[in-house]
Amino acid sequence: MSSMPLSELLKLEPARRAELALALWESLSEIERGSNFDLTPADVAELDRRWLEHLKDPGSAVPWDIVRRRLQTGE
Repeated sequence: MSSMPLSELLKLEPARRAELALALWESLSEIERGSNFDLTPADVAELDRRWLEHLKDPGSAVPWDIVRRRLQTGE
């Protein structure tokens, strides 16, 4: 892809933006993915809330391969 300013990238269709976001994320090493992600107390509270919600209803979880397909196809 040629160099495009962020403002132009944000105008792409949602499925294309998701595809680019996934490509960028997957280009990071495991170390890069884990660094510099400091969680705020609000972030921790939200993660805890979601984990408790999952424990109450594990069947509500959506597998990553389905989430990824939906992002890529815009379903």
